[in-house]
Amino acid sequence: MLLTSVIVVLREVLESALLISVLVALSGTLGIPRRWAVWALGLGLAGAVGFSLGFNTVSDWFDGVGMEVVSAFMQGIIYLLLVAFALLVLWNSNSTRSGGALMRIIMVLIVALAVAREGVEVLIYMYAYSDSLPQFIHALTGAVIGAAIGISIGVLLYYLLSHPVIGKSPTTGLVLLALIGAGLLSQAILLLIQADWVPSHLPLWDTTDWLSESSVTGQLLYVLIGYEATPTAIQVGFYFGALIVLLTLAVLTAVFQSRST
Repeated sequence: MLLTSVIVVLREVLESALLISVLVALSGTLGIPRRWAVWALGLGLAGAVGFSLGFNTVSDWFDGVGMEVVSAFMQGIIYLLLVAFALLVLWNSNSTRSGGALMRIIMVLIVALAVAREGVEVLIYMYAYSDSLPQFIHALTGAVIGAAIGISIGVLLYYLLSHPVIGKSPTTGLVLLALIGAGLLSQAILLLIQADWVPSHLPLWDTTDWLSESSVTGQLLYVLIGYEATPTAIQVGFYFGALIVLLTLAVLTAVFQSRST
């Protein structure tokens, strides 16, 4: 149980930690004060608590698939906000005007939605063990370890992206956001497939024997790049489509910045 709790909570915390780390690092690169992150975390945690309290009600929506549908739409909204953020960074690199205020609002929304979505998963997981004190203690211990690992990785990524060499340009951060965003959209499609909102098809491939999704490495790759051992064609299509959009914006930003220097 301890290892399971570590892996489950690590997966949930790491996704939010990576988004927060990249966005906070990009704030420094773009000259935006980082105070927005405190508000975003507060809103996200409050949303997670509220979401978990209304879990039964939400679950009953859409003929019993409310959680899947709501989670999928939250991930889709996060992706669209990432696209909007990347467009603002591109515009900022090719204009003397600054979109800093709008960027802050978008970053707050991204982080708040991510923390609320991942936070409710952790709270629901912990609630499942609340009837037994020994099991709850084991689950809580694993959760603390998993959260500590996820936050530590996020902090390390932040300092890496804040390095004077890497931090001069937002390109690296935008590329990481592209990978995370594409993974989020792919996960959203999977949730909609599970809810029967999107047609289910046979997987294009099966890499379970090489790398299981339930392994530690598989879980980490799931967070980092949206790894799926048995993806369907529609998942793959959305993943690469989402990836190409954000990578294109990252490349254009790098091009315009190089021209201005």
